[in-house]
Amino acid sequence: MTSVIGAGAFGTALAISLGRAGTVTLWARDADQVAAMVQARENAARLPGIAFPDALALSDDATALPEGPVLLAVPMQKLRDALRDLPDFGTRPLVACCKGIELTTGQSPTQVIAEMRPDAPAAILTGPSFAQDIARGLPTALTLACADETTGKALQQSLTTPNIRVYRTTDVPGAEIGGAVKNVMAIACGAAIGAGLGDSARAALMTRGYAEMQRMALALGAQADTLAGLSGFGDLALTCTSDLSRNFRFGLSIGRGEAFDPSVTVEGAATARALQARARKMQIDMPITDAVVGLIDGNLDVGRAMALLLSRPLKEE
Repeated sequence: MTSVIGAGAFGTALAISLGRAGTVTLWARDADQVAAMVQARENAARLPGIAFPDALALSDDATALPEGPVLLAVPMQKLRDALRDLPDFGTRPLVACCKGIELTTGQSPTQVIAEMRPDAPAAILTGPSFAQDIARGLPTALTLACADETTGKALQQSLTTPNIRVYRTTDVPGAEIGGAVKNVMAIACGAAIGAGLGDSARAALMTRGYAEMQRMALALGAQADTLAGLSGFGDLALTCTSDLSRNFRFGLSIGRGEAFDPSVTVEGAATARALQARARKMQIDMPITDAVVGLIDGNLDVGRAMALLLSRPLKEE
């Protein structure tokens, strides 16, 4: 039986999909939230109107979760704290369902898991997906990256549902960097659209952002084919072109000069700073990432950022 830690929109959506295929437990820290979901049989705050399947159980007691894989559907910057607070799950596989790089350490999701829970096999579930689509039963394809092939195969079987097709890879660095960088590029694309720079500018940012993704990932030993797949190009295409993306909407607000709701988690903001620090340490050129950090910190406006990008030395593609 699979358990999902975190009753935000994405964790709830995964639990709903898994519950339609088998038995699953969704855990939330807040007992009042759990009680409300038990009574309503839906997550009215995050996914209103989407009923829970009968096989979806709810709990606020992490010590009572059943044996089986544990999906960690918590924001990247809160993953370490969650693992510190949660009970020991022994050798059960822990699957990160977040995308990004930890700001304080520069670690990826599976690296945080490996440090905090060294006895547990670590994996990451990533790829182009929105919670609403998954919860509504719409077809979605994801990548399951796990260094241990045997564990990866077992997770692939247990996490595939009628509407989620799971592909498998052992290239964990490639899958993680793809998911991290695409959020930063979504902020850049949102800012360009918000400032009225047009779809041609967005296409250019996506393309050159993909090049930044490749430079970082390949330097970390990733495989080029992984970046061309769901966790790289696929997720980049979705996140940079849809208003459902929180990172894209955050960029839109920057481009329009509007305030953004501080209660909304924007993984790409912290990841941009973490990526910039890592790139500088590794001497990797990532100009769009640098521009996004400047936009977030208020040191650049969109016009100046684009001018800097367009004035870079001419070269072959």
